[in-house]
Amino acid sequence: MRPIIAVTGDSLVDPSPIINLNYADMAPQMIKNALLQVGGTPIIVPFPEDPSQIPAVVQSVLPLFSGLVLPGGPDIDPTLYHEEPRPHLGRTTYPKDLFEQALIKATLAAGKPILAICRGLQILNVTLGGSLYQDLATQGPAEQLQHAQTAPGQYPTHHIQIKAGSTLEQLMGSSAYVNSRHHQAVRQLAPGLKVVAQASDGIVEAVEDQAQQQILALQWHPENMWPQDRQQLAPFQKLVDRAQVFREKD
Repeated sequence: MRPIIAVTGDSLVDPSPIINLNYADMAPQMIKNALLQVGGTPIIVPFPEDPSQIPAVVQSVLPLFSGLVLPGGPDIDPTLYHEEPRPHLGRTTYPKDLFEQALIKATLAAGKPILAICRGLQILNVTLGGSLYQDLATQGPAEQLQHAQTAPGQYPTHHIQIKAGSTLEQLMGSSAYVNSRHHQAVRQLAPGLKVVAQASDGIVEAVEDQAQQQILALQWHPENMWPQDRQQLAPFQKLVDRAQVFREKD
């Protein structure tokens, strides 16, 4: 049986033309396709608008999946890492932040693997006690790469260096050519995580947990690149393999 992989949902900002004026829950199609390609069965887990419902929803959904994907999406509310919003902060969705934080904690406590992508890396870092650059252009290194690329999103735009001995190195080698669609990034790394890839300007491009067993978090978007670069499927395959091991033990 294929392992079930939960993908946390977002909601469309504009009203859906299909569902009248209701805001529709959604998840990135290319993540769904990547998980199917490597043998997973994805399910979308939408966030409740009412934060009081979060604990019950998390406990209800947790037994249903063996692995979790945290996809890209809107900015993260900076009050969650004890900062007030700066002028260049983008759109935030506070209930989504709270839900993903609760789901991350429950997933890790249950021993299930997590693949985090872009915003997913960021909310993971914040959940575990780290902080972010709210806006790289105004807060990041003086000499930095173009991290919000103007090239089409499926194309690579800058290189990253990957640390020897990491899970990511086993999957992709010592370096990779990746796409880049973000204006936020890890500032202070959370306890229990380690940096395993960086861009040449020092921006964190990937992190793992210290034990290398549950967490692989990437700042780029492999889901957009894999149809042209099959190596970008490797993080999804690793998640599904880990989820299968967890399911067989459970």
